Amino acid sequence: VLAAAAFDADRTDQSTLVIRYVTVRADRRGEGIGPRLLAFVRERARENGFERVRINVNNVYSYVAALKAGYGFTGEETGVAELCMIWPADRAENYDAGLALFEKRDVTDEERHFLAERPPEPPATVDPP
Repeated sequence: VLAAAAFDADRTDQSTLVIRYVTVRADRRGEGIGPRLLAFVRERARENGFERVRINVNNVYSYVAALKAGYGFTGEETGVAELCMIWPADRAENYDAGLALFEKRDVTDEERHFLAERPPEPPATVDPP
């Protein structure tokens, strides 16, 4: 297994699919598998009648993976230090705001370097597999 995702319909809004968990095998991270998996889930959700897909992320790498899959930061945070992302969305609207929230956190040196080198615009979106 290279990657996995868990998701279900939002309990309060049946037109929204919520991705609860995504993981990519450690030795395959950085290859674009996560963004493609998120794009795949998004497309299957759309094909099955969902109008929106939501995911909450808790680190900068997951944030960028979701951006690459077409999700955008809503500007909202959860009580457990997660940023709420949704599709469809204007990815550019809150791009910097989400990254700025991660900059204020206690992140690893690798994450800090990643944040310092970020492009001024959201990354290009990937196609689902």
